[in-house]
Amino acid sequence: QAQLVESGGGLVQAGGSLRLSCAASGRTFSMYVMGWFRQAPGKEREFVTAIRWIGGSTYYADSVKGRFTISRDNARKTVYLQMNSLKPEDTAVYYCAGKKYGSRWYILPDEYDYWGQGTQVTVSS
Repeated sequence: QAQLVESGGGLVQAGGSLRLSCAASGRTFSMYVMGWFRQAPGKEREFVTAIRWIGGSTYYADSVKGRFTISRDNARKTVYLQMNSLKPEDTAVYYCAGKKYGSRWYILPDEYDYWGQGTQVTVSS
């Protein structure tokens, strides 16, 4: 089993930046891909970005492309989400997710095996 713990959320003004972290733990940690999702009030959870643990290739939703950057530190078993040029519509609870096995990009929440508890990001206008 793997446990995921997010941190780094908060309140920021539009145009500002935040960096989220997702620390993974567990006796055996092996993931195919790690992703970030977000869920705004009254909306469904939506895909933001993902990174393959081996190789580090990345994939982004169009809404964040060019503003958000996902990265990982294999030794620390941590995934990061650098969010720049934040907009009020980025306000949501951000969740880290992990999928143990795969062969392509996965953007649906049900496709992931492990989830963190979420961290609130609020962007004021």
